[in-house]
Amino acid sequence: MAKTVANADVDVDSASSLAQRVTAELFGTFLLVGGVIGTALFSSPNTGWLGVALAVGLTVIGGAYAVGHISGGHFNPAVTLGAAASGRFAWRDVPYYVLAQIIGGALATTVLFIVASNGPEGFLASAVESGFASNGFGEHSPAGFNLLAVIVTEVVLTAVFLYVILGVTDRRAPSGFAPLAIGLTLTLLHLVAIPVSNASFNPARSIATAIYGGPDALIQLWVFIVAPIVGALIAGFTYSALFDSKRAK
Repeated sequence: MAKTVANADVDVDSASSLAQRVTAELFGTFLLVGGVIGTALFSSPNTGWLGVALAVGLTVIGGAYAVGHISGGHFNPAVTLGAAASGRFAWRDVPYYVLAQIIGGALATTVLFIVASNGPEGFLASAVESGFASNGFGEHSPAGFNLLAVIVTEVVLTAVFLYVILGVTDRRAPSGFAPLAIGLTLTLLHLVAIPVSNASFNPARSIATAIYGGPDALIQLWVFIVAPIVGALIAGFTYSALFDSKRAK
């Protein structure tokens, strides 16, 4: 029986080929990064942080319902690694998923860069100067939070995000509602983290914006690769011990 993000594990449709699953991950990450970063670049002056948080939640919901049944709907290297750590995903497929996610995110910001370069005079220069919606700490944090605050935020909230994903895709959970729970949770976490770090939880998203965000974004990028992965691995390796009733007996 095929396993999907909507009804069982953070797993994959056994009837889909690896190429189909990887393509689904590329598409889903393109949608996610394009939606949230496009909103941040073009709409946030009118919508504020709430608009950006809603955008990321909506894109995750849409992407999960569109292709989650094919690939598991990870759209995030941290989710893929956390799922593998929990035993829900094959380690042998991790590199393929991560590469597809990074490419999907980079394609999304490339499209946005092209759009911005053909916008009003000075728009592109302003977007790049402000970091192209990149994540950051210190003077590059939206509200000026330091490195420690950013690391704690990214590690803890990514772990929380993975616990939610693993919980709502558990076989004991109600089926069909996982994309909604995951998308709404991600919206909530973004409302907390945008002022602190500009909210990553996703190395593919951070890499995609750092490509066009200038040297400072690239210098600080390591935090937004390492911290989400650490948080995801913590959740992945501990979920069964904490929440699996069979393990608890």
